[in-house]
Amino acid sequence: MKSSKRTSLGYFFALFTVAVWGATFIASKQLLTVYTPARIMLMRFILAYIALWIIRPRPLKLPWKSELRFAALGVTGCSLYFLTENTALLHTTAANVSIIVSAAPIFTAILAHFILDEKFHRNTLFGFLVAFAGVVLVVCNGAFVLHLSPAGDLLALLAACCWAVYSVLLRRTSAELDPILVIRRTMLWGLVTAIPMAVGGGAFSLAPLASPLLAFDLLFLGLIGSALCYVLWAKAFALLGVVPTNNCIYLIPFVTIVAAHFTLKEPISWAAILGAGLITTGVVLAQRRTGSSAAPREEFSKEA
Repeated sequence: MKSSKRTSLGYFFALFTVAVWGATFIASKQLLTVYTPARIMLMRFILAYIALWIIRPRPLKLPWKSELRFAALGVTGCSLYFLTENTALLHTTAANVSIIVSAAPIFTAILAHFILDEKFHRNTLFGFLVAFAGVVLVVCNGAFVLHLSPAGDLLALLAACCWAVYSVLLRRTSAELDPILVIRRTMLWGLVTAIPMAVGGGAFSLAPLASPLLAFDLLFLGLIGSALCYVLWAKAFALLGVVPTNNCIYLIPFVTIVAAHFTLKEPISWAAILGAGLITTGVVLAQRRTGSSAAPREEFSKEA
């Protein structure tokens, strides 16, 4: 595939995923009225795992060292990431969590500089500063009220670090296996490690899912937000590299407030619109490279 087509396809996958992930916050908010975060997490991982088995009904045999890597992927990219992010919301404001977690791309860039063949560029830092300023404007949405909460803020920071570790681990795995098999095994470890987090808190019932809206929310989270988008995100890593792909994460807060505006009738301020402009500028700036050191590796192989 020509380089320009690879790049265009990679950005399509990344931007589509970002658009979906921005909307998943709305679905999660509605499900949180009847389920705990851990139970929502468990159900979405189960749906994703089943869907990926149906799509690719092939067993995946791995040596124990590779299995350990997938266990780390499942923990950092699924169970521990969602646990730290959702628990942070119990101790600090949603604005703090959104802003801190949006720092994940810069942590990824630093980690990738030392572990992968993706060197840290000045434009990455400049783009981060511009985009991060935009994230602050978007998340605050005209109400500049931030509160320090050490416990919650540290948990949000841990969530950002988890995603950075997951990104680097996934990139190191990306050239070896079919992406569907990679994400399927990742989801398996995600749901296995999510089980202890979901037990307790009273009886578990599927009765609320009789509501068409809540059933749709769960199917959206599991089949689209998890199964499809995790695969597309992994594919984007293979086509673009981990740092350029993760820079698109800056766009998620704006996608979320736009989705909330149309579904929950939440207002959008001029500060948020200005923030969206800064985010877009920051992402474009961060993607600029002065050399070819960030060239992506080969795509996923078709066979396990």
